[in-house]
Amino acid sequence: MLEAIMLSVHIEKVGDMAVVECEGRIIRSEAAFMLRNAVTSQTEARIVVLDFSELDAIGGGGLGMLMFLQRWAYDHYIRLKLFNPSRSVRERLEHAGSMPAFEIATLDEMMAFLARADSRYALAA
Repeated sequence: MLEAIMLSVHIEKVGDMAVVECEGRIIRSEAAFMLRNAVTSQTEARIVVLDFSELDAIGGGGLGMLMFLQRWAYDHYIRLKLFNPSRSVRERLEHAGSMPAFEIATLDEMMAFLARADSRYALAA
């Protein structure tokens, strides 16, 4: 039964940015759909960052879902970025030829996004 729970997702919203923290693996359809639901619920965000720091593996269905989500984000004027994919996930993306299609946020870029989102939030409060 534990094998069935392959992905956990937590969403942090900071200003107009949503950080979708993914932990586990995106191997089965259920995990890919969980990721889809988490991302597509962020219709108010201008930037959605998929934090893959704790993502151990991604399969073909997960890669396909990432391509779908990239198109969905583009159609909704949302920037979709990946942050800190593990070596195995990065290799899988490169092997699939998907790497050039995705923006990988650097740590400095993430810090700038968070600072800008925080300052906008503080001004609005």
